[in-house]
Amino acid sequence: MPTENLVDKRMCKFKNRGKDSMKMRERRIAECVELRKAQRVESILKRRNISSQPDEELLSPEYNTENQQVISATIEEIVANVRSECPARQVQGCQTARKLLSRERNPPLKEIVEAGLLAHFVEFLGRNDSPTLQFEAAWSLTNVASGTSWHTQQVVEHGAVPAFIALLASPMLNISEQAVWALGNIAGDGPAYRDALIDCNVIPALLARLTPDVPVGYLRNLTWTLSNLCRNKNPFPRFSAVQQMLPSIIQLLHHSDKSVLSDACWAISYLTDGPNERIDIVIKTGVLPRLVELLGFEELAVVTPALRSIGNIVSGSDLQTQMAIDAGVLSSLPKLMHHPKPSLQKEAAWAVSNIAAGPRQQIQQLITCGLLPHLVDILKNADYKTQREAVWAVTNYTSGGTVDQVVQLVKCGGLEAILNLLKVKDSKTILVILDAINNIFLAAEKLGEVEKLCLLVEELGGLDQIELLQNHENNAVYRAAQALIEKYFSEDGEDECLKTEATETGFVFGPAEVQRKFDF
Repeated sequence: MPTENLVDKRMCKFKNRGKDSMKMRERRIAECVELRKAQRVESILKRRNISSQPDEELLSPEYNTENQQVISATIEEIVANVRSECPARQVQGCQTARKLLSRERNPPLKEIVEAGLLAHFVEFLGRNDSPTLQFEAAWSLTNVASGTSWHTQQVVEHGAVPAFIALLASPMLNISEQAVWALGNIAGDGPAYRDALIDCNVIPALLARLTPDVPVGYLRNLTWTLSNLCRNKNPFPRFSAVQQMLPSIIQLLHHSDKSVLSDACWAISYLTDGPNERIDIVIKTGVLPRLVELLGFEELAVVTPALRSIGNIVSGSDLQTQMAIDAGVLSSLPKLMHHPKPSLQKEAAWAVSNIAAGPRQQIQQLITCGLLPHLVDILKNADYKTQREAVWAVTNYTSGGTVDQVVQLVKCGGLEAILNLLKVKDSKTILVILDAINNIFLAAEKLGEVEKLCLLVEELGGLDQIELLQNHENNAVYRAAQALIEKYFSEDGEDECLKTEATETGFVFGPAEVQRKFDF
């Protein structure tokens, strides 16, 4: 796809076109947003239950030929024990399998599956007369389900799902918790198994374990499993399922444990990563003030999903964005825009870019809350990925803002900052910057100050950069730069500039020290 089409596509996904009031820009869809596509190390889809106790020599993490032979022999022994009629040998076989599968590195997941052990493990889940056997079998199956989609499929196809759901009601807390963990791994595999679990009424069974006296370790696994039931959007989880889980997730957002808070926030971020009607369901719970409060949390594992949730919400409708603003999000963003972790800076800049895509009243609130200097600082000093989001914020701002608002951005150094970024290699970013520059010139035309803006661009070294772009290898960049030169900097353009009316007491686009008034 041509570069210009990619840029146009993203431009059309923002909330408001600004210059074209008839064309509403919907929120950016997943395939257009790098933030949404990135793998999140803070949130793990599946988790393997690794034993913290040292085991025998054969469980060494080293995986060589000799060790593989030992493992093969051990699996043969496991099969013999598991298939025996002796309960003690069955427990021993499951326990040895569990230890193998709990190795930190290179657990023999495939070997265990191919040995035909899963059917026996699933059968053992129903052995209420032997809690130890149930627990060891559940742990082994949990670890198999933590592997690839193929491993998870084997666990599901052997009938483990209804057995695990039944175990949620076990009076033995360790067995019930292991079932929660296994179901979390299955739900984390993707929307198909997520929906299969929901169809098996897993949600009421999970929520029944949310009691005031539940241990915090159990609660962490429970919250993580609920968050996996909220994730994925092709398709989204059904509205009925979301409505079942939301009250409990909101309750978990007020817990004191950071792991519980983190996964509850991730659940909210998944639920808000969709159409406006899905965002609306979450907002109606009254969660926004709490999310804003969590933006000031010390733990990065909590702040990251809280900020992602806010970013999703402000990419919704103007009303939804305003509700986030009213909840105080603008006062939290400056600190996050300068956070030591670049990924948080980028997320904060992304949120600002969506707010800047709103109506002029919301753009004015960005100004009133003092975000422009922070935005300019990011353009000048942040890493490139964060700068790129800030560039989108400037383009959105200049597309929908008033002349006065555009002038204030220039006064804060926004023009100089984006001109300096014309040196970047990414063609899409250059095109977005050129669009912003064009928007600023359109504001200058309304003021009758095109000539003086031309002089300012030249003083800032921008004209040299734009002229160089006429030799750019990308045709869209070349044409956009050429259009700017021909319209505003060519001899014909200069003649047009001379015809514009200048203010009598100075020009608004000049350096701050010579600006004496705004004349709109």
